[in-house]
Amino acid sequence: MSIDVEYAIKKDIRNNPVVREIDRDQKREFVRTLGVWTLIVAMLVFSAMQSFTNVRHGMEVERLRQALDDAREQQRKLQLDLEVWRAPREIEARAERELGMAPAMSKDTIIIERATTSQASHAIVASARSGVAR
Repeated sequence: MSIDVEYAIKKDIRNNPVVREIDRDQKREFVRTLGVWTLIVAMLVFSAMQSFTNVRHGMEVERLRQALDDAREQQRKLQLDLEVWRAPREIEARAERELGMAPAMSKDTIIIERATTSQASHAIVASARSGVAR
């Protein structure tokens, strides 16, 4: 019996003539699994992209709100400056200080009366102009 066992162990069996075929069921299962995982990864990427976009838009809205607040503050300051510059006392003080102007005296003031006719004639306008130019 030991010879049979020895013969069975030492016998060289060639497996080369065995035909190896692709297992179609295994291949189909692999493709299906690969497709499912691809779908899952695509959904995760899409979800992450949506979340990132929402965060980015939120940051942009916050930046724009801050810019709007800054612009409103600047507008308020400029409006205040405008009101100060429009004040009659401020205008008079600037005219005296920067331009060297003096307040008008009553002796230097010329009063021009309005024409009584409904239409101003050219002669009245010309004489008024020539009087001022002298």
